[in-house]
Amino acid sequence: MPDDYAPARLVRDRPLHGDPFPPSRLHPTLYLAEFIGTALLVLLGVSIVILMFGQDSPGSRLIPAEGLRLFLTGGLFGSVGALIAVSPIGRISGARINPAITLAFWLEDKLAWRDAGCYVLAQFAGGAVGAAPLLAWGDMGQSVAFGATQPGPGVPGWAAMLGEAAVTFLLILAILTTAAHPRTRRFTPLVMPAVLSLLVWLEAPISGASANPARSFGPALVANVPVAPWIYMVGPSLGAILYVCLVRLEAVRLPRVTVARLFHFHVEV
Repeated sequence: MPDDYAPARLVRDRPLHGDPFPPSRLHPTLYLAEFIGTALLVLLGVSIVILMFGQDSPGSRLIPAEGLRLFLTGGLFGSVGALIAVSPIGRISGARINPAITLAFWLEDKLAWRDAGCYVLAQFAGGAVGAAPLLAWGDMGQSVAFGATQPGPGVPGWAAMLGEAAVTFLLILAILTTAAHPRTRRFTPLVMPAVLSLLVWLEAPISGASANPARSFGPALVANVPVAPWIYMVGPSLGAILYVCLVRLEAVRLPRVTVARLFHFHVEV
């Protein structure tokens, strides 16, 4: 046995620090957690959308004001994501449950490319599987294309894409800045419902305020409606890239995350 082998055995496998060992190692448990987390996000989150905006839905009857329903929907959708983040699923994988956020962590070198790629595949698969039970909403779900995100009436594609980029950028900026600062780290899950309430209220009439390619993909697949890749894939990706560019500017001095988790920073893999 070579002498330089023994020190190598002491190296820890840290995939959520972008440092898997050995470098080619895959982590199926993390990918399964992302799959389950994304499926739950789409199933529960989009069910809220249907309940709020479906034809003859309880939300539309109880809350006639569309703006208020948008605000509440964003908060409730964000609450689902927050609960997943603090659950055992988040403890395992960090609960990215969003390919755009995964992209940001990969660009920040907190996920190796193999893990990031498998995260994204698991997230899209989870989005599709989580959307399948939405068919049970029947006519109420069909009336809103089972929650599929589409540009608002008369909104050009380029404007919807910029809207998705802006929403994703602001969401990632709020979450990762909170998660990176020691004094605010434990409050990170609370950011999602608070920020999404405002973002959905302001931006949903433009593009639907998805900010999550997997969330857009699953319902569109179930509703058999086309997904505009330039809007719902490229837009959120641009938002993630913009965040990474901003956080690397020395003049801005934003705190940077050290591990690919939003909340369970004390847990090692």
